[in-house]
Amino acid sequence: MQTLKEKAELFHQLHVKGNPLVLVNVWDAGSTLAIESTGAKAIATGSWSVAAAHGEQDGEEMPFPWVLANLARITSSTKLPVTIDIEGGHGRFASEVKENVLRVIEHGAIGINIEDQLPGGTGLYSVEEHGLRLQAAREAAELADIPLFINARTDIFLQTAPDQHAQSHLEEAIVRSQVYAEAGASGLFVPGLQNQQLIQELCERSTLPVNVMVTSDEPTPKQLAKLGVSRVSYGPYPYQQAMEYLKELGRSILLETS
Repeated sequence: MQTLKEKAELFHQLHVKGNPLVLVNVWDAGSTLAIESTGAKAIATGSWSVAAAHGEQDGEEMPFPWVLANLARITSSTKLPVTIDIEGGHGRFASEVKENVLRVIEHGAIGINIEDQLPGGTGLYSVEEHGLRLQAAREAAELADIPLFINARTDIFLQTAPDQHAQSHLEEAIVRSQVYAEAGASGLFVPGLQNQQLIQELCERSTLPVNVMVTSDEPTPKQLAKLGVSRVSYGPYPYQQAMEYLKELGRSILLETS
């Protein structure tokens, strides 16, 4: 059986530029087992899906003890490496981030997503402040002696309409990538970015492996691989699809019995 440290090391190795790790995001132990059975190499939660499955809203509305309890059930149900989306770290200050990252490691996570969006969903932390928060996360990992994969999410593209993404947004993402790498990040997550030219340039210039979230039919995972992406994820999409199927199933059953 692999140790937590070995799982973390394996997870790092799965991020290969041009041959990306594909993660179908889960929300509980049941969805974890379902995705594991498909041949997945690792498990990743999505905060939106986890919150929705608990009847809560995304944006750190779900109490952190619930997040940890859900994580514990997931990590105890699978032998695969598990990375957890902790949104902004469930704390404004670096000291809070450090404590919370220690707790997710204690509950079996070998990776985290942590975003630079301010609580409430409007605006971003300054690059300097978020760098300190990432540094605190890395300090927690070092205390735990786990090579935690810190996926530094920047919401530059998510907070701008896709048809308005421009070179200026890319340049800001590059600056943040450099600072985040120096602070101890392991990867750069850019949800909302769909422009293939910008994705390719980001992958060429970022010192961190790039994670892109699939939000439409294109670019496809194969296209993203050719662009140099190292990680592909699906965010809330699997949960949304599952719930749509459940609602349709419910409608058909109730119609048949009415």
